[in-house]
Amino acid sequence: MSLGRLLVQEGHRVKGATTTAEKILLLASEGIEPFLIHISPEEEKLDDLSFFQCDVLVITIPPKVHLHPGTDYLFTLNRLIELAREYCIKKIIFISSTSVYGDVCGPVDEDTLPAPETLSGQILVQAEKRFTSADSFQTTVIRFGGLVGPGRDPGRFFAGKENSANGLAPVNLIHLDDCIGIVKEVIRKNFFGHTLNACSPHHPTRKDFYTHASLQAGLKVPQFINELTSWKVVNSKYIPGLLYTDFGFKKWYE
Repeated sequence: MSLGRLLVQEGHRVKGATTTAEKILLLASEGIEPFLIHISPEEEKLDDLSFFQCDVLVITIPPKVHLHPGTDYLFTLNRLIELAREYCIKKIIFISSTSVYGDVCGPVDEDTLPAPETLSGQILVQAEKRFTSADSFQTTVIRFGGLVGPGRDPGRFFAGKENSANGLAPVNLIHLDDCIGIVKEVIRKNFFGHTLNACSPHHPTRKDFYTHASLQAGLKVPQFINELTSWKVVNSKYIPGLLYTDFGFKKWYE
């Protein structure tokens, strides 16, 4: 929604898909052309296929592994790939996650081979491959770190908790403003056919960050164990200086 709102403000024609009729009016209120689209093994609801007549398709569907472990999710993505081919879409942005790396106890960047430890991370690796191996369009995969910003106040994540593990581990987060800015720059600079890590270059410890966030929110400060067990530092070779340099996360954290 936030990305669509910004693109509309900049004069772009934006179409938005939702699986629920309740969100149709919400999309329309932001100047986004709303479409009701639902794709699953049990049901397909495509009321207006003109949604797929577009220059760039941005896919931001998270895997819902609590239902059918990846099956429905990958089915949906395969169908979207079919529709992208049918409607000759040439550029796709697929939103993934830095969870594809797992905790390697060291730095990772785009040259690091994924080694996911969670089911959702494993499913995302499969999903990425399905888009990047397609030859009828170009895909840029953006692996976002943990999201913070409006509606996701990290001060509440650990507020008041005691003996939280791994207090010295670095955080790998990104502010919503940076997510929007990076996607916009990929489109503006036609930076397709790449895989990008999208994470703030600032990596305070869990203890420092969540203590600071709790204080900012006026909540009880959490207590962490001073230990460094599983961790990673997510770096990007492409984003700093190339796509987007004004990371709002640092300003927000300070």
